[in-house]
Amino acid sequence: MLQSERVALITGAGKGLGAAFAKSLALDGCKVMVNNRSHPNTPSSAQKIATELQEQNYVADFEDSPVHEEGAATTIISNTLKRFGRLDILILNAGISGPAMKVNDQGDPKLRQIMEINFFANTALIDAALPYLRESSAGRIVFIASSAGLYGVRGRAPYAASKAALIAYAKTLADELSRTNIRVNIIAPYAATNMTSAENAAVDEDLHPSHATAAATWFARPDCHANGQVWMAGAKYFARSATIEGIGGGCVNPTPDWFGEHINALSSVENGTEFSGAEAAFAHFYKKAKQNNHN
Repeated sequence: MLQSERVALITGAGKGLGAAFAKSLALDGCKVMVNNRSHPNTPSSAQKIATELQEQNYVADFEDSPVHEEGAATTIISNTLKRFGRLDILILNAGISGPAMKVNDQGDPKLRQIMEINFFANTALIDAALPYLRESSAGRIVFIASSAGLYGVRGRAPYAASKAALIAYAKTLADELSRTNIRVNIIAPYAATNMTSAENAAVDEDLHPSHATAAATWFARPDCHANGQVWMAGAKYFARSATIEGIGGGCVNPTPDWFGEHINALSSVENGTEFSGAEAAFAHFYKKAKQNNHN
């Protein structure tokens, strides 16, 4: 299938990274559905981006459902299908950071609100979109996560937790869909946006959102076969992030004292191993443990 026949839906695309992803995919030849929630007495940001693309002779339309509202996922997918008749690419970008505060000051309601928007809204969109992505000859899903979900970040525990959940979910989805026509990958972008400016991030032209789009656009292409990968992207620079298990070690009768004495050596991840999923990681760990116990 020609790229010009492929349809991409980008959530949270009325500004910042989402708008940059929409523009990059349009430039790459895709038909684009721009989603962003609308605000009372404010012009639709999704419509603005779609209009800009149309004025540049790209095929684009807009959809302004808030992703986290009940039934929104079905509505968003339905509106995309009504307009374009198909769905090939899903870029899940919509999300919020929430207020900065320490863990014991955040409270359960704030955590649940951020999880609802950053995690559950995305899983609902996956449920609604999968039947149509399966119909595509090359369905592609790109989750927009964050390094906060990989490493944590002070003052943003709910945000970090929501992105960590998203990464784990995306990796599991990639594993489950690995024998289908669908490929799933994750981008953790670094860019100067309204969200990061609220966190006093330095304004740097190198951190323009457009400089983080190349990886996501590549992952959306039918000739990209990468699956379940996490990539850092920003400032015209790209680096893969992976979970590595060190060589480790053991003994016949491990005690707390033994572990404490050997913790530095056991901590080394030099010549470590990367796994496709939790089952492979356990199988490898168990094999090494059995070998250790019989030496």
